[in-house]
Amino acid sequence: MDYRQLRAFIAVFEARNISAAARSIHLSQPALSGSIKALEETLGTTLFVRQARGVAVTEDARALYPEAQRMVADANRLLGRFKGDRERAPLQIGVEQDVSAAVLGKVVLAAAAVLPPVRLQLVTGCMGAVRLASEELRCEDELFLPLHSDPFVLVTAQQATTDVPWITCPAQPSHQRLQPFYNSIVVAEADTFALALELVAAGLGAAIVPESLAVEHRGVRIEPMPQLDLRRRIGLCYSAQALALDGVIQLRDAL
Repeated sequence: MDYRQLRAFIAVFEARNISAAARSIHLSQPALSGSIKALEETLGTTLFVRQARGVAVTEDARALYPEAQRMVADANRLLGRFKGDRERAPLQIGVEQDVSAAVLGKVVLAAAAVLPPVRLQLVTGCMGAVRLASEELRCEDELFLPLHSDPFVLVTAQQATTDVPWITCPAQPSHQRLQPFYNSIVVAEADTFALALELVAAGLGAAIVPESLAVEHRGVRIEPMPQLDLRRRIGLCYSAQALALDGVIQLRDAL
């Protein structure tokens, strides 16, 4: 198990796609696949399962990921020491969809204040040593540090009239709880609350979305829904193994 194999593993784990992972670390696809196969043979386990689109990760891969990150980070620091490289060690934070700029800014400011030896990297999606996400997206083995409690509100276009049709978000964990409030025709569906807000601003209908996202969109009118006692929590998701990485404990404690 060597440095190149671990880098290849991390790239595939984060991209969930062999071709995209190869491009990200400037390797040919056969070379990357060979590194993954050699690593699997060394460990005596399967790390990835090929699918029609990309790959799925196994439980062993999930267990290996934070350890691989730590070992690659340690190797990078060692190389930097002997090469005279004073570059900061990276701390990667994944930002899931539908996180407001205000909550993200809070995390970035805290990181800038307490992580002087670390270079902060923000990436989108389910990636990184820690993730900024809604509690519903937390993995089973992750710890969760709540940072913001977000009520759901009704949003309509500025010129909206009564009895407007609905824009829903079936892919969101809150969808089932919101269904009783959709009392008229559904005109459109969106994968994310951010996309639903764009449809509302275009005058297509009304939607129920988290307040933190609604207040950052100028093209909609916000109405509270006292009859809807529904909130979501946004916070930091991280595994126990991630606490071994530089900066994770400091960031958690600061937040």
